[in-house]
Amino acid sequence: MRLHPGAWWLWALGLATAASRTTNPLLLGLILAVAGLVVVTCRANTPWAGTYGVFLKFGLLVIGMRVLLHVFLGGVAGPTTLFSLPQLPLPDWAQGIRIGGPVTAEGLVFALYQGLLLATILSCVGAANALANPKRLLRSLPAALYEVSVAVVVALTVAPQLVSSVRSVRKARQLRGDTARGARAIRTMLVPVLEDALERSLVLAASMDSRGYGRTAGISRRDRVLTGTLVLAGLFGFCIGLYGLLSDAYSGWLLLAIGGVLAIAGLRVGARRVPRTRYRPDRWSARAVGVASSGVIGAVVLVFSGDPALSPSTVPLQAPELPVLPALAVFAALAPVLLVRER
Repeated sequence: MRLHPGAWWLWALGLATAASRTTNPLLLGLILAVAGLVVVTCRANTPWAGTYGVFLKFGLLVIGMRVLLHVFLGGVAGPTTLFSLPQLPLPDWAQGIRIGGPVTAEGLVFALYQGLLLATILSCVGAANALANPKRLLRSLPAALYEVSVAVVVALTVAPQLVSSVRSVRKARQLRGDTARGARAIRTMLVPVLEDALERSLVLAASMDSRGYGRTAGISRRDRVLTGTLVLAGLFGFCIGLYGLLSDAYSGWLLLAIGGVLAIAGLRVGARRVPRTRYRPDRWSARAVGVASSGVIGAVVLVFSGDPALSPSTVPLQAPELPVLPALAVFAALAPVLLVRER
């Protein structure tokens, strides 16, 4: 039985939310290990299964860029100076900004924590791309979103198609005897890879359009205005609610709930415009619910946890400690290894 692709995205977004609530490198490393183990164990033999490695490389690039930005532009300061760079003089109106100057151990560790946080969130998104079938995910979207489904499918399939294109172009170069490496190999592969990936996504979008995606039944102007107003108001409230949660504002939950209700109402009204049926629709089975719940558990625990170990101190510099309850919640995300193991 096939697993609903939305379950993988909920599982991955739950882990990403958990990662966004902590800068503890031990906990972030645990999330990376859990996501990697689930991807290696549960991914199928599909063209997009290799996207996880690409996202990991992007994560390493993000960590390096975050550290370099701190070294050259500064940030968190501390008493332990490792080395100093020549500092450029800036005008008075640029107070608080510097280019060069002393680089402290506390600031460098803080930059590493922040870079690891971003890399972990990227890896969770990459895990969802590697595990979930983007075409089946698109079929599961609410009917009210069919008008934007052509644009959505291009966005969702560019990354998986990019990995597939890199493999095909690299194999073609090897068959032609091209042994170029390094910067020259990237320069010769960049254009054909991007062109092939975009062309595949556009072909898929064209096939969707030929099957009726983006075409709606005749409805009144009043229903169209009502649908658009509800969906936009819901998404706006949803975004404000998420911002409130990330800033630890208690009103965020209320705005999140109101936004969710408005968005669902808009989707329900808009679904009447597309009177079509789905062939072999994906069902939310018990396994799918279990996979999605295992990722959401970590998000819920870390959002409500007040453990100070989630944000280890960098000024003064202290060794991070692994919080027990959040770590157990992250371990719960290993449930797909038992529930959805590919054979």
